[in-house]
Amino acid sequence: MKLKLLTAAAAALMAAAPALAELKIVDTSYRTGPYAANGIPFSDGYQDYFTLLNERDGGIGGEKINLVECETGYNTEKGVECYESTKGGGSLVYQPLSTGITYQLIPKASADGIPLHTMGYGRTSAKNGEVFEWVFNYPANYWDGASHAITHILNENDGDISGKSIALVYHNSAYGKEPIRTLEKLGEKHGYDLTLLPVDHPGQEQKSQWLQIRRERPDYVIMWGWGVMNQVAIQEAVNIRYPMENFIGIWWSGSENDVKAAGADADGYKALTFHNLGDDYPVYDDIQEYVVETGKAAGAGDQIGSVLYNRGMYAAMLAAEAIKTAQEMHDTSNITPEQMRDGMENLVMTEEKMAALGLPNFGPEFEVTCANHGGDGMGAVSQWNAEAGEFELITDYYQSDQEIIQELIKEDSMAYAEENDIELRCE
Repeated sequence: MKLKLLTAAAAALMAAAPALAELKIVDTSYRTGPYAANGIPFSDGYQDYFTLLNERDGGIGGEKINLVECETGYNTEKGVECYESTKGGGSLVYQPLSTGITYQLIPKASADGIPLHTMGYGRTSAKNGEVFEWVFNYPANYWDGASHAITHILNENDGDISGKSIALVYHNSAYGKEPIRTLEKLGEKHGYDLTLLPVDHPGQEQKSQWLQIRRERPDYVIMWGWGVMNQVAIQEAVNIRYPMENFIGIWWSGSENDVKAAGADADGYKALTFHNLGDDYPVYDDIQEYVVETGKAAGAGDQIGSVLYNRGMYAAMLAAEAIKTAQEMHDTSNITPEQMRDGMENLVMTEEKMAALGLPNFGPEFEVTCANHGGDGMGAVSQWNAEAGEFELITDYYQSDQEIIQELIKEDSMAYAEENDIELRCE
């Protein structure tokens, strides 16, 4: 009886004691559904980097990372359900990896005081931190990407594309429609003709769009696709013998999954990117040692160095650096979501910092501020080398047309602020 009483007392004390501190990160993944082939490598990279920090460094600032995965299937309703079911317990940041989910979460996360990082996707005008206090889309956004594509085409034509014809093949969703306004404004500035060719979800049927491209033969095709849509589009381009060097995808249309089905015929296809490629970085040696070889990898370990694995890993690295920034700012290791927001808003990424993390020359330098939640709008162009079986950078990083982009961001964000009675900040 005495032993039972002591055991009960010990259990009561343990229950009453505060839980061990941890940093909760939620991975809203999609390993199932029509976009799983692209969701899997991103999620693997995202999770593996946090696992590396736990196994090699004991977490961040002495705090272990509690990684929670929630499957969305790239379905907006499921994505919102994932958010609602996991937001408790101090969830520090969400990376929805879906523009549709992002649009639904912006008002919810803002009301709950939880940051969103929509890296290279989501609502572009969220770059304006004066309006969107809890949303960040650094280091680049969709409108930057549209401008990067046009800048590349300008560079290919000695700066003059007046009279040229450009077709936009886009996913008929909030995601795919994001670049339209920017491309129209840039068309007014540079004098090219723009044709819009929407493709319905999931993108397996594109015959009519590519028959129109075969008839009209635009000088360039820009693609805003995702998942199977990309593979089908590239194969259709091959079928009509469209020149691959004139076919440019946004960064979500530039992974190995998108081109391998077309084989050698996809050689020369181009895609934008806001980070570097391949696996020749010291951090991958550590991931191999501490994560893959110990059986703790999120996947089979076969995606390391692929475009989307790199992107997921990059997103995790930026989150980890924001956590470190917040810990330093607030002199505490066990930060809150609100403190995480402060860390994200004061994040500074330098080449020196990236090299120290084992990622030299991996991404452009950028700085986040109260008014600027999107970074400096830097991007580059990659090209598929079928013989080597990899995408390769063919340009340096360059900045988007800030005159056009900033005007559009101000117009859209101020309209959102007025509609939602949001008081501007960052005075």
